[in-house]
Amino acid sequence: MRRQTATGGSNSAGSGRVLRLDPLSLPVSYSAHDTRADGGIRQIELHRERVVLRRAVSGMRMALNLRVSDFLGIALREIDDTQMMLILAHRDPSLSIPICVSDDQDEIVTAWAMWSETFALPQLQEPKRDAAPRRRRRNAIRSRRPRFLMRRRVGHLLNPASVHRGEREIIARS
Repeated sequence: MRRQTATGGSNSAGSGRVLRLDPLSLPVSYSAHDTRADGGIRQIELHRERVVLRRAVSGMRMALNLRVSDFLGIALREIDDTQMMLILAHRDPSLSIPICVSDDQDEIVTAWAMWSETFALPQLQEPKRDAAPRRRRRNAIRSRRPRFLMRRRVGHLLNPASVHRGEREIIARS
């Protein structure tokens, strides 16, 4: 069994290399970014028939063993204007796996076809997602106040306090 660890995964700081895995040299073991996992990293083992995801969430270590046939296909996602990424797409977006990142369009199309053929999965095109419009903020305290207090009007005092302006001294007598 041959493992490919030095060519892919999360690179050290300052490394200019991007993620490129070879579909012809499976099994592959590498690490990828995961926002929910402790430390932000998950370990991925990619075989021809299965995928093993290892990560720790809130101190609980887990390993998910998924069949490749459970995935929807190989999806092409645009990261920005220049870079594109291939992912092994799953119904649950947190289980989708990055396979290749490149800024060369010819290279990414060739890799897309090779990965699709290797796993016998369809090639999927992800629509470009625009930023969602910002939702209108609601007042956080509003839900904690009773509604009838919002409808009440301020009352008037029957005996308003005496205000003495311009006098030099006010003496309180009982």
